[in-house]
Amino acid sequence: MKKILLSAFIAAALIGCKKKNDTDKEPEKTCTTEFAMVSVKFTDKSGAGAEIKDITVINQRTGEKIQASANAFVDMVRGGYIVADDHNRPGLSESGDDLKVTATSVSTNQTKSATIKVSGGKSVCHINKISGPDQIAFD
Repeated sequence: MKKILLSAFIAAALIGCKKKNDTDKEPEKTCTTEFAMVSVKFTDKSGAGAEIKDITVINQRTGEKIQASANAFVDMVRGGYIVADDHNRPGLSESGDDLKVTATSVSTNQTKSATIKVSGGKSVCHINKISGPDQIAFD
């Protein structure tokens, strides 16, 4: 009887140790509570913040539109826009993705675009700006 119970206990323990295949699960890591954001400022020809409309951010690698969640909560200076934040991190590559930022000036109706390279990924804690302008000027 003891052998049967011992065998059942060992079998249950081995079944519980079965490795799970969680490929979508983020690896465990220790991160800070910092919330990273990458922003850009649109300016008029005199360098003042420009009012913008019809802004889009497209990840050139995936073709997907990026929407930073922080834009709903952060009151930016005139012309300021958050391109990406840590909520976008899982959809970005660790080597960096080119994000094409396009916006139109309300006053001149001129449209300008720029590319900002931002890295992220499931195995990192925060996004990081690699390259690209801090300001985009309308003529």
